[in-house]
Amino acid sequence: MKAIVLIISFLFIQSNVLAQLSAVESKLIDRVDYNNEDGLELLKEIIAINSGTMNFEGVKQVGDVLRKEFDDLGFETIWEDGSKFNRSGHLIAKHFGSEDAPKILLIGHLDTVFEKDSPFQEMTMVDENTMKAPGIADMKGGDVIMLQALRALKENNHLKDMNIWVVMTGDEEYSGSPLELSKKALIDAAKWADIAIGFENGDGNPATANISRRGSIKWELKTEGNPAHSSQIFREDVGAGAIFEASRILNAFYEELRSEEFLTFNPGMIIGGTTIEHDDVNKSGTAFGKDNVVSKEVIISGDLRGLSPEQVERVKAKMQDIVSQNRPQTKATLTFYPGYPPMAPTDGNRELLSIYSDVSEDLGQGKVVAVNPLKAGAADVSFTADFVDMAIDAVGMSGADDHTVNETGYLPKFKTQTQRAAILLLRLQGWEK
Repeated sequence: MKAIVLIISFLFIQSNVLAQLSAVESKLIDRVDYNNEDGLELLKEIIAINSGTMNFEGVKQVGDVLRKEFDDLGFETIWEDGSKFNRSGHLIAKHFGSEDAPKILLIGHLDTVFEKDSPFQEMTMVDENTMKAPGIADMKGGDVIMLQALRALKENNHLKDMNIWVVMTGDEEYSGSPLELSKKALIDAAKWADIAIGFENGDGNPATANISRRGSIKWELKTEGNPAHSSQIFREDVGAGAIFEASRILNAFYEELRSEEFLTFNPGMIIGGTTIEHDDVNKSGTAFGKDNVVSKEVIISGDLRGLSPEQVERVKAKMQDIVSQNRPQTKATLTFYPGYPPMAPTDGNRELLSIYSDVSEDLGQGKVVAVNPLKAGAADVSFTADFVDMAIDAVGMSGADDHTVNETGYLPKFKTQTQRAAILLLRLQGWEK
């Protein structure tokens, strides 16, 4: 008797959930579910290919597999060679439908942080629902979720009127240089688009999505001092030395800037002494110095992350002001380099999140809220922020511990995230500015 009651209760809940969807949407969900096993097999296929950013052949190989999938869906596809920015390249796929339909940019990436020499190369099942695999969450799972949503739309005859531009970059984890070339394909697509959707994993929680992302730029600090016998340090003509000057600056950064909301800055490497060598490409270096010699030079490299362009520019100016207040007989220069721009939380982004959350609730999957920007790093979607009316990210694979050898994906969410993506795209087809 109890089992019958449970079954009736389950069917009642299911009917209430389905009642939130139109007949057309319910049919679309049926197609997503029907294709789910094929999607998981495709995911396993591309996970088995190492595509660390600097494994150009592997990145291209993943791109070739996914390119065939887009070709089968009727997209126009190209492989943009990345030799001009020293990376493998990007996969670009375009589908043009009705002139009145919104223009939607879908964003993925082909590369992972796990290079060919990484000890983490194979997939294993942690349990029946959890797969441990390189790049499953960040972001091969999201790439396939995107494709599966488009496939369901195609097979239910909804794709024909849609305007979709897909950019899957080959250098999201380690950007090519110069940045204006490595991100040109993404920016060109953003200038065309009204809406941008990133299929990254965000914080891995399907109850959250990103309507903002902090930018990430590199900074480099160099200090110089007068080398002399250490017994003469602080003398008027000798001064404090390069290491004391670098210490002053770092301490001032910490004391004066660390309390600002959504701001982080991190000195990731420091080299100092009488002579130093710095290899910026391989992020390494050496130093020579003696305890009884005043240090001559220091180099420090780090990153800066902020939530808006205004915050980043204001903090950069403050950092430069701190650097300029030199200790006696020292010099210091602070250089900022191009990086990932911030994506601020706009009204348009909030509107898109609201639409996405409604989809999730109508599917019986619960509300989706904006993730705290401190819990997510920079991503390719940020390059679209200045050009589109609204953007969202982190609608991809649920998982944990990305960028580590314990990276996992939660397989039951592969289907439900695909359901969300398919219904979201269908509903956006009727969106008006």
